[in-house]
Amino acid sequence: MKKRTGEKKGAIKNSVGRITLTALLILLQILAIVLFIVNLGGEYPIVAMFIRAIALFIVIGINAIDHNSSIRLAWVIIILTVPVAGVILYLIAQFNPYLRIVKRKLEKIDEDIFPKVDTRDDVYEKLKAEAPDIASQVNYLRSKPYPAYTDTDVRYYDSAESAFEAQLHDMEKATKYIYMEYHAVANSKYFEPLHDVLLRKVAEGVDCRILYDDVGSGIFVNRDFKRQLNKEGIKCNVFNPALPLLSIFMNNRDHRKITVIDGKYGYTGGYNLADEYFNIISPYGYWKDNGIRIKGPAVNSLEAMFIEMWNFSDLRTDDVTKLGFENKYPEKVESKGYVVPYADSPIDNDPMGENVYINILGNSVDYCWFMSPYLVLSDELKRAISLAAKRGVDVRIITPGIPDKRTVFGVTRSYYNLLAKSGARIYEFTPGFNHCKLCLSDDDTCVVGTINLDYRSLFHHFENGVLLYKVDAIKDVKKDFINTFEASEEVTEKAKQKPNLFMRFIRSLLRLIAPLL
Repeated sequence: MKKRTGEKKGAIKNSVGRITLTALLILLQILAIVLFIVNLGGEYPIVAMFIRAIALFIVIGINAIDHNSSIRLAWVIIILTVPVAGVILYLIAQFNPYLRIVKRKLEKIDEDIFPKVDTRDDVYEKLKAEAPDIASQVNYLRSKPYPAYTDTDVRYYDSAESAFEAQLHDMEKATKYIYMEYHAVANSKYFEPLHDVLLRKVAEGVDCRILYDDVGSGIFVNRDFKRQLNKEGIKCNVFNPALPLLSIFMNNRDHRKITVIDGKYGYTGGYNLADEYFNIISPYGYWKDNGIRIKGPAVNSLEAMFIEMWNFSDLRTDDVTKLGFENKYPEKVESKGYVVPYADSPIDNDPMGENVYINILGNSVDYCWFMSPYLVLSDELKRAISLAAKRGVDVRIITPGIPDKRTVFGVTRSYYNLLAKSGARIYEFTPGFNHCKLCLSDDDTCVVGTINLDYRSLFHHFENGVLLYKVDAIKDVKKDFINTFEASEEVTEKAKQKPNLFMRFIRSLLRLIAPLL
């Protein structure tokens, strides 16, 4: 492969054009179906009556579904306002046969992986005796199973640059395999040293694999990127290729960020493999990100997550490139605390990412702090934040000062007033864009990972995080929070001011459709 894989700007523009064209074709399919039914209803009034009757039954049925209340409300309003389009969109979203096929395929893959994961019952029992409230959270996670681990060293990095440097260093130690899974991979300056390491390791016989999301990486690479990597011996797969199919699964993207090295070292955090995450380019001011390194048995869970998504994404008919999972029992590391890597899926009807945050808020006594690039909250999470603040918990949230998506930033700010009036404190990171996904509570509980405080992360994406309890690295997380508070502007008092009628209307409208985006 040539330097930076030899891709040209024109090729990447073609990739962006491919994804844009795919989106347009899907919209045209929806429009064609809607127009057909509308015209049919004009010629045959009984059809229009039938559609309205279906709309009424669906609205009644939606109210009985065990789902997020904001999502239910958005569907009800859309179906009642535009019955034809609303009914069609709802049927596509809920009864798409392709989504059922995807779900069965993923369940079959999971049956081959997760029953083999050691649930570490002895660790759970020890934690249960030590901290019953945290143990209940862990018991929920281990049922998936994402067990708690001890004897695992954890290092926290307050920037993407420092995390990536450590990651490259550990990749040089690989003798068996390197597995990498990222939402966005760019064929750019920061990919060069990583690419060089992978080429050297392939020459040494190391099994190197990269999995990236097609839409997340579509603005950075084209399909030649995958072909070139495979040609070089670096096995490469693309998650959920953007196809002009009328399927709601196209909306479910792989937002995970995972690197696993020989089953000994694992990395995750907020950063992807693109220059903006490392401030090579700065379209939104200073880009703040973070990462975490784990060494020890907890890497087992990260490896299981990668194998799940790799096997799901591998469309080959043979099993040559498929991966099997086996528990690794690496050398024990002298360390304190408990480490629980976990993952969230949008098609299992269990919003694990949101539930973990809600449980932490409920258990918090002194404080609970968050960093998130977006703030698009469900009623459940909004209520949990407000209730914690009203109980006297010091709840703080840091969002960006310079947004990457102005519309979403408008939605983010629309939540400030309610949260501030309940007692939460709101900060905006003035130097630029804060992309960290971070939660810290009471000096002993922390979550580092990929899960934003928004609907896309909590309900639509495949995500991952690491729950930490009483590990030494939590001190570094708190230090990062304190430094970030100092670099941010507190906007709590400003947020308490009631916005004018026009702004309230616009924000309410944006928040109404946000659950479906």
